[in-house]
Amino acid sequence: MPLRADTFDLGGLRLSSGEGRQLDLSVTIDPFGLGGESYPVKSDPVPVHLDISRTTGSGYALRLRFDASLDGPCMRCLEPAAPSFAVDAREVSLPGEAEELSSPYVDDEVLDLKAWARDALALALPQQVLCREQCAGLCPQCGVNLNDAGPGHVHEPEPDPRWAKLSELRFD
Repeated sequence: MPLRADTFDLGGLRLSSGEGRQLDLSVTIDPFGLGGESYPVKSDPVPVHLDISRTTGSGYALRLRFDASLDGPCMRCLEPAAPSFAVDAREVSLPGEAEELSSPYVDDEVLDLKAWARDALALALPQQVLCREQCAGLCPQCGVNLNDAGPGHVHEPEPDPRWAKLSELRFD
């Protein structure tokens, strides 16, 4: 198991301009709260690949790559879901330059790897966590799982309320 590092001291590498390192680390990622449900990351800690390059001055170019799976209920059918996501995130930190070139994850040459990994995974998540891409969900009338019920699952349509008075007519 790679070294666990929620934060990483970039200055401790003592890189000169143009020099770089590739590191295999692991990081914990806090669960996500989506739609009132908790979705923890399956493998904890998550193995990550971190590429660090020293730029001119006191800056860094960073790349973070990892695969992660969430664990929780499907948002359509409520069955267990474990979708996987490949994350490839990049950051540039050039302190003293333009504000957009200052990374929120680097403070005084210390990288907040835990926050960066969680935010990068959050950006990779879809709007809905599903058990499979074509999940049919639950029947809105009876609640049966439409993935199991198949295409033959139908209900009699409700009568049109505009014609309700006709049902009161009696022919004797």
